[in-house]
Amino acid sequence: MAGNGFTTCLWFDNEAEEAAHYYVSVFKNSSVGKVARYPEGAPRPAGTVLTVEFTANGHKFLALNGGPEFKFNEAVSFMISCENQEEIDYYWTKLTEGGGEPGPCGWLKDKYGVSWQVIPDSLDAMMTDPDPEKAARATQAMLGMGKLDIAALEKAHAGE
Repeated sequence: MAGNGFTTCLWFDNEAEEAAHYYVSVFKNSSVGKVARYPEGAPRPAGTVLTVEFTANGHKFLALNGGPEFKFNEAVSFMISCENQEEIDYYWTKLTEGGGEPGPCGWLKDKYGVSWQVIPDSLDAMMTDPDPEKAARATQAMLGMGKLDIAALEKAHAGE
C-alpha cells in the first residue's frame, strides 16, 4: 500500500471548484491545489473543470465534476471531533449555512449534500463508559439532540 495515505474523491455534478474553495474556507490547514480541465472530445465542454485537488484540515481530497448520476448520502460521512462547544458551534454554523440541513445526533448535511458528524472529543468516552448507566444516559441525551451540547451531555453522563 502506498505510504502517503488516502485521498477522498467527492463526486459533484458541476460544483467541484466551488466546493473545494468552500471547504478550504471552513477548515484550517487547508488549500486548493491543481485543477484539471476536460479536453476536446470529452463528455463535457473543453476547458470546463474536471477535477480540483484540495486539502481540508490536512486531509487530501479530489473534487470531481462527473455529472448528475451520483448523489451524496448518509452512508458516508466525515466526523469532526471538536475540543469545545465553540468549535461545535462554528462547524455547525459554517456547514449548515447557505442551504445545509441540520440533522439528529450531531449529524448535518452541507449545501452540497455531504454528511458531517460534528461531535465533542469527549463523546466516545462518555458513550463507552464502563458504568453502563452513565453510558446509557449520555447516549440517550445524544440521541435527543440535533447540534450536540457538551454541557448537557456531561450533565446526563453524571446523572444530573
